[in-house]
Amino acid sequence: MTQPIQRISQTDDNFPSYIQAYLKNDTPETIWTRGNIDLLPNGTNDAKKEDLWAIFCSSKCPGEIILNAHDSAHHFRNNGVATVGGFHSPIEKECLRVLLRGSQPIINCPARSIETMRIKPEWKESLSQDRLLILSIFHNAPRQNATKAEKRNHFVAALANKILIAHAAEGSKTLEFAQTLLKWGKPVYTFDSSYNKPLLQLGTQLYQFGS
Repeated sequence: MTQPIQRISQTDDNFPSYIQAYLKNDTPETIWTRGNIDLLPNGTNDAKKEDLWAIFCSSKCPGEIILNAHDSAHHFRNNGVATVGGFHSPIEKECLRVLLRGSQPIINCPARSIETMRIKPEWKESLSQDRLLILSIFHNAPRQNATKAEKRNHFVAALANKILIAHAAEGSKTLEFAQTLLKWGKPVYTFDSSYNKPLLQLGTQLYQFGS
């Protein structure tokens, strides 16, 4: 059975009101969800966001970063760590594939509306187990683009309390994004690699399993 889509506005108790501290006037008026709404942190249940990790990675990254990202996804899965992401880049998709094999909560935020989105077969079991929430800040937007992806990424980062950026190339949009998150005061982590020197120079913390 297809799970119904729930519409949550800023005035609803389930709305994650704490994100307004980061998004300001860009806070979405409404979000749309499919799946277990109890996975969504909100202003009345801060405990849910205390260990919610967001995962980001540039579309292209070195081999050693791919291995580190894969290992971190296994760590999150094996230790029951809740994660949130857009899971769009190749490495993010691989992380989601690993995470779906566990039992921990996952919030998946596509950069498009979900009203007509096809539910992938590999998502269905997690949805039926009430450990997956599909969430969108878009309505009547069947296709994603760079602008939507940027807005989605900021929402995901605001929702999480810890952020792992596996890789951001020098001069990339991902590196600019990391600068924004650090200005927000968010704890931002990355892997210890010479390829991540631009991220580390910004002041990101070294990710260690169990951080």
